[in-house]
Amino acid sequence: MLETSARLLELLSLLQLKRDWTSSELSSRLGVSTRTVRADIGKLRSLGYPVDARPGVAGGYRLAAGTAMPPLLLDDDEAVAVAVGLGAVATQGLGVEETSLTALAKLEQVLPARLRRRVEAVREATSVVPSTQPPLDLSVLGAVAAAIRGHERLRFGYTKPGHSEEARHAEPQRLVSWGPLWYLLAWDLDRDDWRIFRVDRMVSRVPTGARFQPRVIPADDAVDYVVRRVSKATWQYRARILVHAPAAEVAAKIPIPVDIEVVDESTCRVELGSDDPDRLALWITQLDVDIEVIDGDELAVAFDRLATRLRRAAGRTWGRSEDSLAGDNEEVGLSRGQRQRGH
Repeated sequence: MLETSARLLELLSLLQLKRDWTSSELSSRLGVSTRTVRADIGKLRSLGYPVDARPGVAGGYRLAAGTAMPPLLLDDDEAVAVAVGLGAVATQGLGVEETSLTALAKLEQVLPARLRRRVEAVREATSVVPSTQPPLDLSVLGAVAAAIRGHERLRFGYTKPGHSEEARHAEPQRLVSWGPLWYLLAWDLDRDDWRIFRVDRMVSRVPTGARFQPRVIPADDAVDYVVRRVSKATWQYRARILVHAPAAEVAAKIPIPVDIEVVDESTCRVELGSDDPDRLALWITQLDVDIEVIDGDELAVAFDRLATRLRRAAGRTWGRSEDSLAGDNEEVGLSRGQRQRGH
């Protein structure tokens, strides 16, 4: 016969596995009397597990939904499936990335070594559609999420754009997912200032164990702060344009935070940039509004190149009237008729 504590865990596992159990079924599985089953059910209830009872000869028990989330018991296959699933969700851009990471960090912290190896084996054996972005190490992402949750300082290696690695020591504050990339907003202890790190460039080091008090992020919205800093840091070309549309309408069409200055009800000024002026010009045309370049010679030249390319793509029909095109069609038809008559 199982000891009481082990029997309670086995009973809880059975209740989580099946919707309904009769008293006799539980007593048979546990090797105890139905009276002991009733006593164990009472102990589970005292621990916060909401177990419903159904009276009668065929009376039984079921684990119901309660007001709090009690601990779950997972077998080996279930634990591996949950860990792999949480890792996949964390990279899918579904809006629950950070929650998935904190749950994954909690789970991997208590996984036995044999199950951690199985989780890693599944990840290594899984292929995904190639991306232009570098692969993301979920173990690093999980470690960062756990450090944020536990207010623990991080030491890590960081590869700079020039491919040189340096040691960093920081207080991690917030993870931000932007498209396929993850960014860490942290207080850099060596530079005594806020810094943003790309997680795919981080290499985990031994945990420090040192705690810290979270700092006030220098913005009302961490996402807005990170996106603005990252965007402007990568701009090689900057420009200001006058947009003939209300500021609110323009802001709704631009997916990243940019500086928009209201001129009047129907126009606004926008400061924006890119690492490629031609790409920026093409992107601005997708706003589907009239614009004027106020400041930015590279952007003006890029618009001229784009216009030339579009005219060339339109061919000889560019700028010609419908009557002229109809005349061309009549000439083509006449020529064909002449050829058919032997002219």
